[in-house]
Amino acid sequence: MALVPMKQLLDYAEKNNIAVGAFSVGNMEMVMGAVAAAEELNMPIILQIAECRLKNSPLELMGPMMVSAAKNSKVDIAVHLDHGLKVETVQKALELGFTSVMFDGSTLPLEENIRTVKQVRQMADKYGATVEAELGVVGGNEGDGAAHEIQCTNPDDAKLFCDETGVDALAVAIGNAHGNYPVLPSLRYDVLDDINKIVDTPLVLHGGTGISDEMFQQTIMLGVRKINIATASFDNLAKHALEYCKPLEKANYFELSHAEVVGVYENVKRHIKVFSFME
Repeated sequence: MALVPMKQLLDYAEKNNIAVGAFSVGNMEMVMGAVAAAEELNMPIILQIAECRLKNSPLELMGPMMVSAAKNSKVDIAVHLDHGLKVETVQKALELGFTSVMFDGSTLPLEENIRTVKQVRQMADKYGATVEAELGVVGGNEGDGAAHEIQCTNPDDAKLFCDETGVDALAVAIGNAHGNYPVLPSLRYDVLDDINKIVDTPLVLHGGTGISDEMFQQTIMLGVRKINIATASFDNLAKHALEYCKPLEKANYFELSHAEVVGVYENVKRHIKVFSFME
């Protein structure tokens, strides 16, 4: 298969009434584990990295690896910049071959968010890349140390935003949050349904870690076509690495690397099956 624009995968998801999984990665093992799961299930995925992670996983190192993995995969894969905070970072991702970019202006005034996303749209069009944006505020902490209070997306604002910017995907806030939930969240399906009824743009659910399988599938039935998974993969990688190292006096790097791959593979495989309504 091939490296493809994210819009192609969103169209595939819409046609099949499923959601495509967007899996955050931070090292080679995470890339390998995610791709292995996608290939085993013969399902497309999105490999993504958020700007706030770049201090640990530099874009100039991760980007080429993610793009190469997609190009050499047996399934279609899009490579996406998640939560881009600066236009300069978006430009760099596009230059590295990312097929999709997100500018997150959700904490900005609506007019400024629209204005900046339109600028990003013009940039991305030169590369044939997909554009995602966010309206409303997804809560929790995306790794930058700053916690954000949830502000549900206003459906009328969502329609105006999509009409003005021409985005290919819209991340919405319906009670979801980044990171680990202390308790099972209460999602505003009514808000999601209202948005889906008046907006033609594919919808995105961020903060997927900790949401139940049934809740995921309910959002998919209400128009969500991309679901982000980050914390669950990082946590499962760390769990497998700890389980491998704990009983040993001396760890083997190659065995440790394999354990990390397996941790991500298991998590990605489980979520792909949920998002695709597989048994």
